Amino acid sequence: MLARVTDNTSMHNLDKGDLLREVTVKIGLERIDTQEGITVEALLDSGVTGLVMSSEFARKQGFKLKKLDRPMYVRNIDGLLNKKGPIEHIVEVNIYYQGHRERTEIDVIGGQK
Repeated sequence: MLARVTDNTSMHNLDKGDLLREVTVKIGLERIDTQEGITVEALLDSGVTGLVMSSEFARKQGFKLKKLDRPMYVRNIDGLLNKKGPIEHIVEVNIYYQGHRERTEIDVIGGQK
């Protein structure tokens, strides 16, 4: 599942009325190297500026990780560095949605265990 880059502790200061409802859509993700695909629910407009996937999900689903030349440091909405650490890998995928296909790169968050 695509994930948000946020620190959940900052969410505790918000009233329930301040939170927007999450909107998800079913999409297909295809591994470029094996051309095998899966269907997932993707979170739309999570507040991140790009596409992100947890490292745990990437490993469980067998996505091939591509190491970045330089890590990308992630800041939460409160300005603090994300506790999960920098983005050090991406995965290349084809995304399918309602007959449309797009090849893209997804940032992998959560470190490499």
